[in-house]
Amino acid sequence: MIRRFLVIALLAIGATVSHAQQSLPSSFQAKTIHSPEAADIFVRWGGKGPVVVLIHGYAENSDSWAPLAADLMKDHTVVVPDLRGIGKSSKPESGYDEKTQAKDIRAVVTGLEYDKTSVVAHDIGNAVAYAYAAMYPDKVERLVVLDAPIPGIEPWNEILLDPRVWHFNFHGPDAERLVAGRERIYLDRIWNDFTGDPSKPDETTRNFFAATYAQPGGMRAGFAQFTAFSQDAKDNKIFEQVKLTMPVLAVGGEKSFGPLQAVIMRHVATNVREVVVPGSGHWLMEERPAETVVLIRNFLDSPDAEKTATCLAD
Repeated sequence: MIRRFLVIALLAIGATVSHAQQSLPSSFQAKTIHSPEAADIFVRWGGKGPVVVLIHGYAENSDSWAPLAADLMKDHTVVVPDLRGIGKSSKPESGYDEKTQAKDIRAVVTGLEYDKTSVVAHDIGNAVAYAYAAMYPDKVERLVVLDAPIPGIEPWNEILLDPRVWHFNFHGPDAERLVAGRERIYLDRIWNDFTGDPSKPDETTRNFFAATYAQPGGMRAGFAQFTAFSQDAKDNKIFEQVKLTMPVLAVGGEKSFGPLQAVIMRHVATNVREVVVPGSGHWLMEERPAETVVLIRNFLDSPDAEKTATCLAD
């Protein structure tokens, strides 16, 4: 009887753990770094070795990188900030354009006394990472972008016609009033529209991120990321005139951007490697974490980045 009770208890614990919201490793240090651009950026970091900065996207925060951070920290120093306005970073009234946020990231890197890094980004983090690489090209050793467009970079105008990107133009005081207290409903629409698996992100993860955006000022700041797109598009047209030369890995989910991610990056970079993750939608860290971690690690670690990236769908 006791043995049966213990087995049931262990199974219950296992079920709880398997459905718990993933978070960054508990060994990571944390601090808030003031950006000269009038924001306080919360950052966690840990591990030892070459420095990698992970830049999260919208409808998430830095905890979305948990699977990748846990793997890379074995032999890399992993730096994981919350973008301004999201998570535990401050929520200023302005400064949500990608150039300003790139300066935030630079303040984090130098504030931790690092200099050159690799950069991995997802979703709106792609635009921030692109601006960072364009503004500080000698500080970025390798760049990885996961499944999202870059404002102003073709086929940007075609992407804007996709009804699933309705949220790009949904912002302002009235939108804030409509979503207040209904953050989970709003975010569910975004998660559902871009997933390849309706069960991902799971319920625990959705509740966790919805609570993050439900913080005071959270939705105002979240919407501000999209308000800045028109300025971002203008800035990126200027950046595009000078191509990135560092190795770039463009990762698309098969059921989302797929090979289009590499098409976008070849407009702005000369050394682009393409990967399509089979079966995945947009939320790669939630839908296909193991496969995505392996391909990113292989790209970052290979002495010859040109030979590391192949289409996993082949």
